[in-house]
Amino acid sequence: MSKLHVSAVASLDRMLRTHQADQLDPSQLRALMARPRIDTSSIFKTVTPIIEKVRTEGDAAVREYTAQFDRVQLQSVCVRIEDLPEPHLSAEVTAAFDTAFRNIKAFHEAQHTPSIEVETMPGVVCRRVSRPIGAVGIYVPGGTAVLPSTTLMLAVPAKIAGCKTIVMATPPRPDGSITPEVVYCARKAGVTHVLKAGGAQAVAAMAWGTASCPKVDKILGPGNQYVTAAKMALQNSEAMVAIDMPAGPSEVLVIADAGANPAHVAADLLSQAEHGQDSQVVLVALPGVDLNAVEAELSKQCDALPRNETARKALKHSYAIRVAGQQEAIEFSNEYAPEHLIVNVEDAESWLPALDNAGSIFLGRWTPESVGDYASGTNHVLPTFGYSRMYSGVSLDSFLKKMTVQNLTYEGLALLGPHVAKMAEIEGLDAHRRAVTMRLGLQ
Repeated sequence: MSKLHVSAVASLDRMLRTHQADQLDPSQLRALMARPRIDTSSIFKTVTPIIEKVRTEGDAAVREYTAQFDRVQLQSVCVRIEDLPEPHLSAEVTAAFDTAFRNIKAFHEAQHTPSIEVETMPGVVCRRVSRPIGAVGIYVPGGTAVLPSTTLMLAVPAKIAGCKTIVMATPPRPDGSITPEVVYCARKAGVTHVLKAGGAQAVAAMAWGTASCPKVDKILGPGNQYVTAAKMALQNSEAMVAIDMPAGPSEVLVIADAGANPAHVAADLLSQAEHGQDSQVVLVALPGVDLNAVEAELSKQCDALPRNETARKALKHSYAIRVAGQQEAIEFSNEYAPEHLIVNVEDAESWLPALDNAGSIFLGRWTPESVGDYASGTNHVLPTFGYSRMYSGVSLDSFLKKMTVQNLTYEGLALLGPHVAKMAEIEGLDAHRRAVTMRLGLQ
């Protein structure tokens, strides 16, 4: 029996399996870091006919699938935001959303970068300029939890970027209406159209366009495995649509030292475990961490959660791992590449230069992941499943495209042209060469 297996068996009575890093060989560590397996082949088989039917039948297919999956009979599939009734919320609720809106807006407005202009040679000027993506689709989940915060996270930067069409897709309530909190955030953030559908059918409607839903150029936002599969399939189709990133179930990795409050550590782990039964939470425990105290808090706090069954199922494929010190903790975290990384240690700021792979990082004793999920200003649409090694979370740049521009004078072409002509000759592209030499009167 492997050391990894022995460790798991020894901790069957705990909510979190516990492992010792120095007792695991490299292959066992890799196995430990692997996310819960998803049968992608069966998921793609499910979403492919949905995508095709929406392409050919449009709104009728969206209605059919919404009735089948959500048990909702839609009167209208996609409407303009101004056609929805004004939501009536309490002052306390609107104050919370307004605070989040201001902070998200401030952080994303600061991400504007000026155009770049460089004269690479005399008479040769190169520039890089930004333009908004014309039409974007934002997906706001609504299955097991209502997520108006996601509306703000996606629509606010889209509006700042200057996107003219912002289609929000979100599952309807049983009566076919949209959750008032989502409508409030959509209105405030600049959404132009609301598609009353979720799942693969909503993604397909935005990608292909229907009689009521504008076709978009890019689709962004989190979703379940069917939403993710639809996004990935459509970006490689004739729909000509881009996506933000591949994503999977939500996850958090918490690094804690002996000074971390066990109640806070447990609360941070549960804040992601309650997202879904396929979520994964990982505790990297530095020397001195009282795992028994963390376990006791996990049990007590989980029992008090409305979504405790969901959290318990997520904890079944989650774990804690003891490490020898800071370096081992950083190496494990960088290799795991979490969506959310909480560094609950003394002098957490000093850890940042060595942290390379994470969607979003939360430093110090007083920075729960929840603040980033809602209102600190950073974006909560992040790469999961280890994709933070090569993908960034949603930002202002997600809604922009970059164009390069060059402008040469005759003198500039006279300096640069002979080199271009020679390179074209070497590559056997004579028309390229002649486009230069004819201008310079060289033939």
